[in-house]
Amino acid sequence: MTQGKAFTLEQDGALWRGRFSAMASPCECLVRGVSKSQALALFECVTEEAWRIERKYSRFRQDNLIAAINAGDGRWVDIDDESARLLDFAGQCWQLSDGAFDITSGVLRRAWHFDGSNRLPKPEQVDALLSLVGWNKVERQPGKIRLQAGMELDLGGIGKEYAVDSAFQLAGQFTDADVLVNFGGDLVARAAQAPWQVGMEGTAKPVAGQLQFTTGALATSGDSRRFLLRDGVRYSHVLDPRSGWPVSGAPRAVTVYGRQCTQAGLLSTLALLQGKDAETLLRGAGVQYWIQWGNDAPIAG
Repeated sequence: MTQGKAFTLEQDGALWRGRFSAMASPCECLVRGVSKSQALALFECVTEEAWRIERKYSRFRQDNLIAAINAGDGRWVDIDDESARLLDFAGQCWQLSDGAFDITSGVLRRAWHFDGSNRLPKPEQVDALLSLVGWNKVERQPGKIRLQAGMELDLGGIGKEYAVDSAFQLAGQFTDADVLVNFGGDLVARAAQAPWQVGMEGTAKPVAGQLQFTTGALATSGDSRRFLLRDGVRYSHVLDPRSGWPVSGAPRAVTVYGRQCTQAGLLSTLALLQGKDAETLLRGAGVQYWIQWGNDAPIAG
């Protein structure tokens, strides 16, 4: 195993695996049938892209574009073409979901703290924040954006999936070998030699099942780690931005298979936002999915 500043590099026969951390998640890139130097070049490319996107769009930084937009206080803020495309996608998600997917809803975390405790916010605390939520309140001009004072953008719902797709696309410029890019369980891959085998995270046990595929992406949304429990009722961290409260009757986890990670991630999140009607949305989308209700095994569809 080779240890560097950026990642650890392991070899298992023809398989090379690079591990690193980004976006508060364990990340990895796998490649088959290349030399060590090729593997190193590929992994450096993937890690740098993950960190670039994190530096640019993380809401936890005070020195990036998101921080500048959120601190705009009603002023216009310049944005580049990449950011404009990402915000266009966020707007499409808002429209497709009838407002259930909204990247301005991050301000609700001021009231909600999903730490596994029984502490619920007071209704008036939530209501006071709803005036700061709503993509329809965001103003856009070519190369510019303006938020009302107090509003914020949070790209956490699409940023990691976007990073996966972007890193995978760059990896394709290095090699046509079998590659898998996995950021915190959201992944995209291609394979010609043999299918990739991927474990599905469970709610009652670490691995709920195994999937095999050669090309495509998987993304999972769920509340296995972030929730509140009060009087026997479990409150998911998945909030409906229109009400400010957790979605009722939502699955514990939804995994979606798609062509791109951004597509799969959007559908898995939208399914959770549908609550008890999650499967109806997924069937209508015509995608392959796995859904977990409670601690039961995943149901494939």
